[in-house]
Amino acid sequence: MKKISSGKVREIYEVDDDKLMMVVSDRISAFDVILPAMITDKGKVLNKISEFWFDYVKDIIPNHIITTKFEEFPEEFRTEEFKDRSMLVKKLKMLPIECIVRGYITGSGWKSYKEDGTVCGIKLPDGLKESEKLPEPIFTPSTKAEEGHDMNISFEEACNLIGKDLAEKVREKTIAIYTKCADFAKSKGIIIADTKFEFGLDENGELVLADEVLTPDSSRFWPADDYEVGCSQKSFDKQYMRDWLKANNWDAANPTPIPEEVISTTRAKYVQAYEKLTGKAFE
Repeated sequence: MKKISSGKVREIYEVDDDKLMMVVSDRISAFDVILPAMITDKGKVLNKISEFWFDYVKDIIPNHIITTKFEEFPEEFRTEEFKDRSMLVKKLKMLPIECIVRGYITGSGWKSYKEDGTVCGIKLPDGLKESEKLPEPIFTPSTKAEEGHDMNISFEEACNLIGKDLAEKVREKTIAIYTKCADFAKSKGIIIADTKFEFGLDENGELVLADEVLTPDSSRFWPADDYEVGCSQKSFDKQYMRDWLKANNWDAANPTPIPEEVISTTRAKYVQAYEKLTGKAFE
């Protein structure tokens, strides 16, 4: 069991030359810091949501999953700690950009728009309000930072990093996946305001969807019933935890314990997102 990566949430093990095991922990991060609190079952929820979406968009793009069935894992991974939170996946040559798509103006996009009317170099219509739906989804890539913040980049800069043809294909697939999934989520009472995807190339140079897809960690999920233009929104994602940290001036350098109530409410939001999207009870 050779661990090759330990991220804010995911652990990645190399199984052999062409396979990896991706394991989703119950860790939670906010403001680029891993918090000193575990959210029970969070990893299982994220794993199941990703699995659901990978299957839902397989007509648009292939994905990296070999199996999510516990009994089909390599023997050393058939223990309780890996059950329901792991995927055996193909090893890919990952692209060095985060593929972000925004359907609504919020977060860093709203901040940038207020400054100069643009997001990642894309000029948007005048007079947009916070959380307003954009005329059409926009592709706003970023770099992948080993530490600290990813940096937003223009489409032209993405072309310089991965080549124009591949960048255009990635942009097209990113928007197609988002559009299909956002329409589905809306029918289930969830607005997906924005999200990020990661892509890689397989041994034949084909583009493949990888990592995680449309989870509450990689996306902004808003309850459609409460949606209101002109303000920040309630959410099914970890924004609740971020808001609590902000309101309580939580300091990563001198961390204080996070109350059990905040942890349990965060867990409930993750579970609720899964149940609303899939129509299944989380067990």
